[in-house]
Amino acid sequence: MSFDLQNYLAAGVEDILKDAARSCIRNPKESLFLLKFSKHAKRATKIRQKYGEKGQNVPVFLIASITSRCNLNCIGCYSRAIDNDSTNQLSAEEWEDIFRQAKEMGISFIVIAGGEPMLRDDVIVKASNFPEILFPVFTNGTLLNEGNLKLFDKSRNLVPVLSIEGDEDVTDLRRGEGIYKQLVDSMEAMQKNNIIFGASVTFTNRNLTSILSDEFIDELHDLGCKVVFFIEYVPLNEKTMDLAPGDDERKQLFGRIGELRQKYTDMLFMSFPGDEKTSEGCLAAGRGFFHINSHGGAEPCPASPYSDVNVKDTSLIEALNSNLFKSLRDGGILMDDHEGGCVLFEHKEDVERLLEVK
Repeated sequence: MSFDLQNYLAAGVEDILKDAARSCIRNPKESLFLLKFSKHAKRATKIRQKYGEKGQNVPVFLIASITSRCNLNCIGCYSRAIDNDSTNQLSAEEWEDIFRQAKEMGISFIVIAGGEPMLRDDVIVKASNFPEILFPVFTNGTLLNEGNLKLFDKSRNLVPVLSIEGDEDVTDLRRGEGIYKQLVDSMEAMQKNNIIFGASVTFTNRNLTSILSDEFIDELHDLGCKVVFFIEYVPLNEKTMDLAPGDDERKQLFGRIGELRQKYTDMLFMSFPGDEKTSEGCLAAGRGFFHINSHGGAEPCPASPYSDVNVKDTSLIEALNSNLFKSLRDGGILMDDHEGGCVLFEHKEDVERLLEVK
């Protein structure tokens, strides 16, 4: 039986929403929003299926890096390494048009990233006007203020996700002295205001045991965290390849996530990019998601910062059919076996060669 990508993605959305509803059962506002959003998600699935019948795959997820600016200078920051240009950023109106196109295509989730996205309140406000789309907002948590809290309370399609590295020592070592306390203060403020929030934790082959410990998860649970994203470390260059998790670490992660889901029934646990074996390959380049950088370049993935089209000049559908995206999807690179890290990083020379093909 052939693998049906659209059914796989649709089933994944249903699982996410079921788990989210379970974790938020004691939060009336969030439960009501999820009930409404589930209806939007079902309509979005039908839209994607209609595109599929015409031979056009539309992914469920879009990653939007709405700015390259940040108020911190974290050690090993991937965003700074690939985008130091703070000029010619997309305007709030241009992002609004991207969100509109995404809604019309049936994209259900748009991850808001940066830089530090809370430096672009104008774009966050635009996102709040699209209840058909769920926007996890990945933030360092240091710029949340009373106005942000009110917006997150009013617009439940915006879900703040705070980046944390582990305990205080580990977090402050990478992000700066005192950042951990600011994160805790932000989490306590959201808990006090009954705002659903999550945490983003980067895992390497060195810290996995620590961040999967009961002590760490208990701490997040007590602070009111409802969703934890485990983000696989992607090397910046060959010098950091040894930090990239391999198959053994992934197996440990997936096994532990299963245990955590059983123990912490009021929390949602997710991993990115997830188990590529079950999805028959990497989901980048529009198979399951794609990335738009702060300048409008459509990229396969934030970890593969290559683009041959810009959404300033073309539609999202046309971007999905760019030569680069089509070549990656059809050429077998995304399905290639790899030891760890990112298949597109391991094949970056092949990706660069594709950009030379006109």
